[in-house]
Amino acid sequence: MPQKPKSNLQDSSTQPNRSSLRPSVFWQLAEDIPPRLNWVLSGISLGLPLILWWGITTFGSIDPKFLPSPSAVIIAAQRLWGAGELQQDTIASLWRVGVSFLLSAALAIPVGILMGSFASIRALLEPLFGLMRYMPAPAFIPLLILYQGIDEAPKLSLIFIGTFFFNALMVMDTVKFVSKDLIEATYILGGNRLQTLAMVIFPHVIPGILDTCRINLASAWQLVIVAELIAATEGLGRRISVAGRFLRTDEIFVGLIVIGAIGLILDLLFQYVIRVCFKWSNNN
Repeated sequence: MPQKPKSNLQDSSTQPNRSSLRPSVFWQLAEDIPPRLNWVLSGISLGLPLILWWGITTFGSIDPKFLPSPSAVIIAAQRLWGAGELQQDTIASLWRVGVSFLLSAALAIPVGILMGSFASIRALLEPLFGLMRYMPAPAFIPLLILYQGIDEAPKLSLIFIGTFFFNALMVMDTVKFVSKDLIEATYILGGNRLQTLAMVIFPHVIPGILDTCRINLASAWQLVIVAELIAATEGLGRRISVAGRFLRTDEIFVGLIVIGAIGLILDLLFQYVIRVCFKWSNNN
């Protein structure tokens, strides 16, 4: 009996579902996600901890001195705001972080560019900077008080020391990864070293420099808390310290949330500037 010819087409039930083999939008490697999903996930990131906090303090038997409720923190913030203390402390901390970090970046960026561009300068400074980077900045407090007293100078110096060396080394690493083909092409077109440095290397690494500042700005906010323990009369760090001394946990949370909110706003601002002004950069 003649056999029935086999079909070249496989049964659809045995064919792999190509759509099922593709990763979902959530799990795609190195790919952007839709803006709507990005906003949803960002909202969950901020909202879920608040909901958990509210649930624990509402339905759990926890002493408010250890974990105040969100409403208690809001009341404390309103009280400090009404007295003008929160504004005063925030402005004082912003001023200290702003002045010291801007000075740190203004000096560290050119030094880092030179270290990344010239191996001779890198060999001269990198060992010293690497040594200083591992020295905890708060350990310099006794020396800063001895040399500069207890006014604003040691507070600014502490933040400067804690950010300068990280800024310089990270800028150096950014410059080191500039393509040598780009530099050689500049020489071929007649550019000299100064033109290559100012018109090729520096513009190319600006997004990386801004990203470095964005990352290290967090260290400045961490150090301002320590700096304001040096005989400060105002500042968010001092507010947290005094509140802890008198077990005002709600005021501690106010200070922490304000610092976190300021840091998040500055971080998003840096990301926005990089995304809008440097669309050509691979950092976007």
